[in-house]
Amino acid sequence: MSSYRIHGTTGEWEVVIGLEVHAQVTSNAKLFSGASTEFGSEPNANVSLVDAAMPGMLPVPNRECIRQAVRTGMAIEAQINKWSRFDRKNYFYADLPQGYQISQLYHPLVGEGQLEISPDEKNPDQTKIIGIERIHVEQDAGKLMHDQHPTMSYVDLNRSGVALMEIVSRPDMRSPAEAGAYVRKLRSILRYVGSCDGNMEEGSMRADVNVSVRKPGGELGTRTETKNVNSVRFVMAAIEHEARRQVDVLEEGGTIVQETRLFDPGTGTTRSMRSKEEAHDYRYFPDPDLLPLELDDAFLEECRASLPELPDAKRKRYIEVLGLSAYNAGVLTAEVDTARWFEALLAETAAAQGKAEAHVAKQAANWLISEFFGALNKVGRSLEDSPVSHAQAAELLALIGKGTISATIGKQVLETMFETGDNAAAIVEREGLTQQSDSGAIEAAVDAVLAANGDKVEQYKAGKEALFGFFVGQTMKAMQGKANPQVVNEVLKAKLG
Repeated sequence: MSSYRIHGTTGEWEVVIGLEVHAQVTSNAKLFSGASTEFGSEPNANVSLVDAAMPGMLPVPNRECIRQAVRTGMAIEAQINKWSRFDRKNYFYADLPQGYQISQLYHPLVGEGQLEISPDEKNPDQTKIIGIERIHVEQDAGKLMHDQHPTMSYVDLNRSGVALMEIVSRPDMRSPAEAGAYVRKLRSILRYVGSCDGNMEEGSMRADVNVSVRKPGGELGTRTETKNVNSVRFVMAAIEHEARRQVDVLEEGGTIVQETRLFDPGTGTTRSMRSKEEAHDYRYFPDPDLLPLELDDAFLEECRASLPELPDAKRKRYIEVLGLSAYNAGVLTAEVDTARWFEALLAETAAAQGKAEAHVAKQAANWLISEFFGALNKVGRSLEDSPVSHAQAAELLALIGKGTISATIGKQVLETMFETGDNAAAIVEREGLTQQSDSGAIEAAVDAVLAANGDKVEQYKAGKEALFGFFVGQTMKAMQGKANPQVVNEVLKAKLG
């Protein structure tokens, strides 16, 4: 599907991309302890004896973490393995107090699934399926702090033991745009499901980016892994730089080393971190302190029943039932908070106008996407902290839908609502903005406009019909935008013959 190519001195190169996304499971406790997972706490404030690997401490799996991982697997149409097992991944590092990480290498909780992406947001019907190899659950490590002392590094174990889902894709992506679309779509699904908040800037979702290059259709090249990339934009930038770097190395006669690299957001470049370890370097073996996970049918049924309407199904419903365009449906379903806000607005707008939701859906969608989002951008706010509620917005749309005010006046009222927080009806009454449908007043305004533009009247009658819009505009201007446009059009047509 992708036509993305790296142009080198020896011709075109294709980029092959796979992503390993680490998503922090939404839970009020860690994977094997009851310690808090609150973000922003003081260093080492959220550390239990288990997290610190004190002697004699044994891990106990957090049922909610397992449940959330299973629900995530179901949301991407993946195989849920009723039997899975924890393994110890052994390596030494100062932020890993146990000397090993509890993970799942050989028998993961979730098997193969897939994700449908739309790489081009302006063309949402053009899609591609990205395979997902597995989702396994594992505990996070702590964090080294290098800026607290001139000669020593400190260790913060707040993240030690935090539950992660590692979501491993197939190497099915062929461009930075596809990788960006994949991360956005995955983050959207996680937020819909409620299994991860997707806040990449807080580290609760991050991606390891695997990149290799090859001649189009050729054998797979040697890949590098760029670790812990924490934004969609940085994922795309890391791919662009790393693919270009690999092409330059190969065309100069060099070889690509399988290694782990880091991305520098300041320079937009990657740099070598360490040679890439193979799985056997970690000396994996089953964790002797943990029994295998065995899931029964009742647990799986409860997980499936708890899933919400997911973005693809919601988008389809918006198009087929509500009659929205594919673009508008895509915008409204991309984030769960947007979809919830729209549906609250839609329900209240329909109730205020006494109509079915399908009859007011286009009005509500168009206003939310164009006017409301525009107003939010002006004041630097999001829907979550909007100064105007969906109930207030529904009242405004009802005034427009009932003909009390025109759409043009509605935009003016919306600006005032954002500035003052007042309700639409109060603003309309206070400022005398009610739309005029009195044909007598409108006729008088039309007569004045036609009298002042006699030459254009003659041109119109001679066949220049495009001037009709000019007459409408001049009449609306003369009546300060308060005239009912439908009545204006009717009067003008009668007057102009």
